Amino acid sequence: MLTLKDATVRFGQRAVLDSVDLQVAEHEIVCVLGPSGSGKSTLLRAVAGLQALDEGRVLLGGSDQTGVPAHRRGVGLMFQDHQLFPQRDVGGNVAFGLRMRRVGKAEQDQRVQELLEMVGLPGAGRRAVASLSGGEQQRVALARALAPRPRLLMLDEPLGQLDRGLRERLVVELRGLFGRLGTTVLAVTHDQGEAFALADRVVVMRDGRIAQSGTPLEVWQRPASEFVARFLGFDNVVSGTVSGDAADTVWGKVPVPDGSPQGPGKLLVRPGGVRLGAAKEGLTCTVESRTFRGTHVALLLRPSEGPDLEAECPLGDAPEEGARVGVAFAVEEVVVLAGE
Repeated sequence: MLTLKDATVRFGQRAVLDSVDLQVAEHEIVCVLGPSGSGKSTLLRAVAGLQALDEGRVLLGGSDQTGVPAHRRGVGLMFQDHQLFPQRDVGGNVAFGLRMRRVGKAEQDQRVQELLEMVGLPGAGRRAVASLSGGEQQRVALARALAPRPRLLMLDEPLGQLDRGLRERLVVELRGLFGRLGTTVLAVTHDQGEAFALADRVVVMRDGRIAQSGTPLEVWQRPASEFVARFLGFDNVVSGTVSGDAADTVWGKVPVPDGSPQGPGKLLVRPGGVRLGAAKEGLTCTVESRTFRGTHVALLLRPSEGPDLEAECPLGDAPEEGARVGVAFAVEEVVVLAGE
């Protein structure tokens, strides 16, 4: 459905998109993640035709879009701030794209009714936009973007202005809706939970380039580099030298999975792989802090040498702050990271 080949956008001497290659298959949901300035929003604008490429090409359905204006690309756009028309009611907003395509009034009305039912707002066509909650406005914006049946729907921080509870509910609804409609989706977001819940494939960007692409499970279980690991919130990263089935680190011997690359490098140990025991067993650490996380307690541990460790344990098993504990590492939660 979508192909980017060597897509490059420069602002002055800086390449905000740097020779990006990306493909999105028909009916696939791809979410682009990255810190501020990584190029993810520029990528979306380039696909939409709102930002010209300095080099490379955008192809939609195999057709080169060079010189094709945004309104002729057949894509739908949904922005973080909704951008609804305050002077039009809900139905008027949803029907906007249909009117621009000169769709007949009867067909417009039928399509608006169908879409409002799909997004959970049946019968809301005559309501004023100002009377809607933030979540309802987001649903109207989605219905408006879907109304012309775009071949590609693009979402720019689609749930960014909503509170966490509403975001978590809507992202599940969106994935179900896109699945029923067979919609092809390219979304950008800074919210990892949102991306991992919505996407078939996650693309992590850094400095205008793709740092990793894979299914949510692949990216979460096997971050490709220290940058991706830390971006995902994993801080248990340490230098070490892998020899055989273990690595020598300042935390002592850390087991590594079979087939791990040998020699010097960086290791990630997920918090779930930091196993607690008696103080004299394994790496001795002091419990610096405890944080209640609903289903578990997150611990910050300070070893005598090396960086701090994050660990997780069940609610009833959390040691007190200041306690001394021993640490061992579970090999299934260790990742040998590729070089940057």
